[in-house]
Amino acid sequence: MRTRQVAAAAPVAAFVAVAVPVTALVASFVGASLASQASAGSDYPQHLGPSRDGRISGEGVAAAWPAAGPPELWRLPVGEGFAGPAVSDGKLVLFHRVDDRALVEAHDAATGERLWSASYPTSYRDDFGFDEGPRAVPTIAGGRVFTFGAQGVLQALDLATGERLWMIDTHERFAVPKGFFGAASAPLVAGGRVMVNVGGAGSGVVAFDVATGEVLWTATEHGASYSTGVIATLGGGAVALFFTREGLVEIDPADGSVRADFRWRSRSAASVNAATPLVIDERVFLSASYNTGAALLARGDNRFTPVWSSDDVLSNHYATSVHHRGYLYGYHGRQEYSPSLRAVELATGTVAWSVDRFGGGSILLAGDTLLILREGGELVLAEASPAAFVPIARARILTGTVRAYPAVAGGILYARNERELVAVRLGG
Repeated sequence: MRTRQVAAAAPVAAFVAVAVPVTALVASFVGASLASQASAGSDYPQHLGPSRDGRISGEGVAAAWPAAGPPELWRLPVGEGFAGPAVSDGKLVLFHRVDDRALVEAHDAATGERLWSASYPTSYRDDFGFDEGPRAVPTIAGGRVFTFGAQGVLQALDLATGERLWMIDTHERFAVPKGFFGAASAPLVAGGRVMVNVGGAGSGVVAFDVATGEVLWTATEHGASYSTGVIATLGGGAVALFFTREGLVEIDPADGSVRADFRWRSRSAASVNAATPLVIDERVFLSASYNTGAALLARGDNRFTPVWSSDDVLSNHYATSVHHRGYLYGYHGRQEYSPSLRAVELATGTVAWSVDRFGGGSILLAGDTLLILREGGELVLAEASPAAFVPIARARILTGTVRAYPAVAGGILYARNERELVAVRLGG
């Protein structure tokens, strides 16, 4: 299936006018990605961490905790939302809903003290009775905070002051239907663009100017998913990968042209694509639930070719798997049916081990250690080993239901449930 892209004329003309070499454009996107990875020890500026693949620095993560668990630094009440926090420049940014306001707050990451707040009205109602707060983790880049609310409002705020720089109601502008669970694609920022799977007709993926909010290009007819886009190097250049409602699409981030795509979605109209694509040595791992399953794709000749695919291996409902030394670690099965936790060989799709009915949650990779936050609020450290699931330490840090991804920065883990946000030190 070939998607149709619609590229705005003005941005293309701007590229021609300044005569920037293609190699320079590629370097700008790749450089932005590498710069974010360089801050892995102290910042967690976006969904799934500095490199947007669940990998974080293992520095500051202890091999064991006291009997009472990791030391708690602070705790504060929060509003509704499935959006986890982001951390940069000593500031923790929280996006949540209080009453009928979508609220962005910056807190001192060390103390929890509130530094500033900015809000706008929201009337979002969830048709299935779930939480009615925002779903997408804020993205912090270039001294700006970008948020994408449940009703499709995209905004840019100044990280230092909270001043609103621009705001766009993408659902109104691009005539986007509501969807099952609201908008949830965390903004992808690279090369002076903020890119979002908006989901409109002819505007499936849209790139905005980071400074002004001007629309730079639109691409695809794909509806919106709940997955977050990534910047990667494939086929010798920088590309933006989005796992949309229809499947994987590879886009040139400079002009919005579609370079390759791969249909991967359930036959059911009620399906959800939510996990983020993982790029590993010129291959892309996709995973979804709803009788869809996982696939490892090879990239060549402007197309994706399956290396293997299966619905019986590692079907991620909403939490993205992590990769370490040739093995994937993640959840298999629907959240409501208590999914398994598994290790799977990347090259073959062979299941190395499985802990049945482990229950839902999120998973990050800290060095050689799996950092697992279960939906019941239990934090688990385990070896990232294909030999067996070997827990190192366990502690319950929250009660209730925990679905938002945590953030880890400077050896501190920040996690939230539907009522409160807690900061615990992972080191000794």
